[in-house]
Amino acid sequence: MARHDLFLPDLGLGDQPIAAGLWLVAEGRRVSAGEPVLEIVAGSVVVDLPAPVDGLLVETLVDEDMALQPGQRLAVIESVADGEPSAPT
Repeated sequence: MARHDLFLPDLGLGDQPIAAGLWLVAEGRRVSAGEPVLEIVAGSVVVDLPAPVDGLLVETLVDEDMALQPGQRLAVIESVADGEPSAPT
């Protein structure tokens, strides 16, 4: 299993404050690459941040409504190789 960090990309919103919205996937749940895992809120704009890989969301590092900065580490996803046991979906 490999661990992959989920970072907040630069959304190109300038100096507008950015905050974590709702976690769409709970810790310990399986995610698919491209599946939205966290809402990012910037003013009236809401962006769904997708998982970079298939795996398990093993750790969330920010709370809902927490102020964020581009490049900030948000979560850890552990990829699961074929045939390895995984948590329930």
